[in-house]
Amino acid sequence: MALIKNEQQYKAMMARIDEIFFATDEDTSPYDPRLQELDILTQLVEEYEKEMFPITAPSLSETMSERLAENNWSQKEMAEKLGMTAPRLSAILSGKANPTFEQARTISSRLHIDPAIVLALG
Repeated sequence: MALIKNEQQYKAMMARIDEIFFATDEDTSPYDPRLQELDILTQLVEEYEKEMFPITAPSLSETMSERLAENNWSQKEMAEKLGMTAPRLSAILSGKANPTFEQARTISSRLHIDPAIVLALG
């Protein structure tokens, strides 16, 4: 399959996708060549976007800081909920230390954070 080589091609394909999208509806036959074209263009655009605009998972520190803000907790309150000392939590939040396996399990379950983020996988 051909690939999108530059931003100009990307923009042209996005414009064509919009054109086809608004020219068809739920009553359009699944065999309509426009829908086949739409499918191919969408696949090309998805591949280009994966390469040019990758989305990375947030870090553990970022995710835990979000939980602090969402719950309006202080670091001391979060440390208590996680059963760790405030200095240990501070070190994890600053990225100076990684949680132990047991701490990682607790962080994941009590803060509802994906284990892959807690263990820095992916």
